[in-house]
Amino acid sequence: MLKAVIFDFDGTIVDTESLWYEIYFEYFKQHYQYELPLKLFAKGIGTANDAIFQGIEHDLGIRLDRREIRKDLIRRFENREGFLEIRQGVLPFIREAHEKGLPLAIATSSGRDWVEKHLKRFRLDAYFSVIKTKDDVREVKPDPELYLRVLEALRLKPEEAVAIEDSVNGSTAALRAGIPCYIIPNRVTKGSRFPEQAVVLDDFCRIPLVDLLDA
Repeated sequence: MLKAVIFDFDGTIVDTESLWYEIYFEYFKQHYQYELPLKLFAKGIGTANDAIFQGIEHDLGIRLDRREIRKDLIRRFENREGFLEIRQGVLPFIREAHEKGLPLAIATSSGRDWVEKHLKRFRLDAYFSVIKTKDDVREVKPDPELYLRVLEALRLKPEEAVAIEDSVNGSTAALRAGIPCYIIPNRVTKGSRFPEQAVVLDDFCRIPLVDLLDA
């Protein structure tokens, strides 16, 4: 029987990933005349972004000043983050789960300050009883540690929860922790090749919450 729902944050609750891709693409096109492939960018979704920089450095054949580039990318993002919105279908699903008495949690490779800032901005912070971020673990996704930490805090077995993800790295982490996983891809991740054990859906309303509660 389902006893909790664990959400990823970036790209799942708020589609920050699509905005980040636009910013990365514009930056490297402007400074290096390099068009960042979506497939390469997707490798870094749900985990540390070193995979993206490693791929770009390989393609360009140079070593990048990652620290300075990150500063510029963050400035660009901050100038546009006011345009971010909750993904369609997320709020009704969260409210339904909450009304049915299900504890809600977040397992994210992002930092705690980042996540809490946006949860408060969208008035979602009161819904989540447990939040585990990169600040709480040694390894981020696709390592299962984040999900295992959430299970530990909720005092639940893996089969008593479900994970909601948008990326390959995130769904891999949930499955490695033994948690059933539903994937709702966003614009950036929809072309990804997801683990076969995960269930890929096109909308949050298609997650069979009632069936899971009765199982």
